[in-house]
Amino acid sequence: MAQLNAKQIEDLLKQVKYPGFSRDIVSFGIVRGIEAEGPQVSLHLEFSTSDTSISDKVEQDIKALLKEQGVEQVAVKADHKDPQKQKAEKPETEDLVPTVKHIVAVASGKGGVGKSTVAANLAIALSRIGLKVGLLDADIYGPSVAMLLGLSDEPEPAEGQNKLKPMEAFGVKAMSMGVLVDADTPLVWRGPMVSSAVEQLLRDVVWGDLDILVLDMPPGTGDIQLTVAQKVKLTGSVIVTTPQELALIDARKGIAMFQKVEVPVLGLVENMSFFLAPDTGVRYEIFSSGGARREALRQRVPFLGEIPLQGDIREGSDAGKPVAATDSPAAEIFKSIAESVWNGIETQSKNG
Repeated sequence: MAQLNAKQIEDLLKQVKYPGFSRDIVSFGIVRGIEAEGPQVSLHLEFSTSDTSISDKVEQDIKALLKEQGVEQVAVKADHKDPQKQKAEKPETEDLVPTVKHIVAVASGKGGVGKSTVAANLAIALSRIGLKVGLLDADIYGPSVAMLLGLSDEPEPAEGQNKLKPMEAFGVKAMSMGVLVDADTPLVWRGPMVSSAVEQLLRDVVWGDLDILVLDMPPGTGDIQLTVAQKVKLTGSVIVTTPQELALIDARKGIAMFQKVEVPVLGLVENMSFFLAPDTGVRYEIFSSGGARREALRQRVPFLGEIPLQGDIREGSDAGKPVAATDSPAAEIFKSIAESVWNGIETQSKNG
């Protein structure tokens, strides 16, 4: 039977991922104590959730891992903190954007599903229903908002402040790393630098009084998403996916991530849902169809709508003239999604 010391066990536990995240339980701060006496290993874990299925899965993974190393006797003590009690006891964190009423993250489990296009058009549609709206491009590695909104100038400094004025387009205040660095310059940054950049774009831009700030999140469920969820007072999230199962697998991870950090999921959007041939009007379901609607039912989250795969949406995005700013059937789709998102926000506000 293997006899490992506490340091060796801690190193092994770095292989155990927190369910739904790419980070391990050690870096998450879950492991609070390790005792190794001969063949007996005792662990103390502390979870900031009352969901025992999380701790059960972690305990199962720990025991399987240590068993592979020849450790048969593993005792796990798992404590769970009541999230509501934690909120009551936790001191108020700094509000990075105190003049913004609501912040909504538009996210996707994977890239290539049109998340940024949806985020930009959603922001414009929210503005067109009478709200004061901002759009922050939090996708530092692959910023798209500058191109989507046709932003080409550099932002101006705010008078008398060490901050920047946001750019403005189509009734939306916007900021993106795409207007701060050369478009052809790759950002070779580690996670902490990217997280810090997002904080600066929130803190050091004079957003003014906004009803809603839309965050165009990077794809995936990694450190950046976790940092934003922990440091920004998110009202809710919108998950973008395409209909095929490959994309829905990652959409489930995105939903699970926000649920684990207690950010309400305002709904699921199915992008590239179908293609209508412009000459015949025949509907082609290129990537299948209806997958997001079915997934929303399974996950018990709202289904916000289907966005077709059509030329004017792509052309508007490439030209810096989003379709939501036009009077077209596609614009009506985004308007309907915006109204559903805002209704979800108002419902969340009423329920406290």
